[in-house]
Amino acid sequence: MKKISNLFYRSSRKRILYQSFFFGAIATVGVIFNAFSLTHKADAQTPSPIVNNTEINSYAQAVLAMEPVRQNAFGEIKKLIGNGEIPKIVCNDSNSFNGLPKKAQDIATTYCTRAQKIVEDNGLSIDKFNKITLELQNNNISLKEQVYNTFLRLQQPPESR
Repeated sequence: MKKISNLFYRSSRKRILYQSFFFGAIATVGVIFNAFSLTHKADAQTPSPIVNNTEINSYAQAVLAMEPVRQNAFGEIKKLIGNGEIPKIVCNDSNSFNGLPKKAQDIATTYCTRAQKIVEDNGLSIDKFNKITLELQNNNISLKEQVYNTFLRLQQPPESR
């Protein structure tokens, strides 16, 4: 009985972890996509070529590395603004920073610079990162599963991989 209970607990915990992390990661990716999209080109609406395993791995690593940076920047901006609503910050649109106090603008600029560097340090161009994000937002189930499985693999302790 204990074995079945443990199995159920692990399965339930894993499902909850999957749901909360995956939705959080996709939300983060959506913000980053908006932050780095330079134009709304027609070709961005067409399906991207098949993403290979190396690109999926790089993408997942970049998202995982960006998330604490994003949360930290958001937290710092939130402290400065207080109860006010944080406007949508788009890295390539300096007008989106206008509603922020100067110090918050500096925090947002620093975040945007760091996020771009994280993407590039993980072996992706901003364009490729955005194309993968767009595919995820367009509900490419196969790609979502691949990215999710990569998130899980990357978050396991090294001895478990």
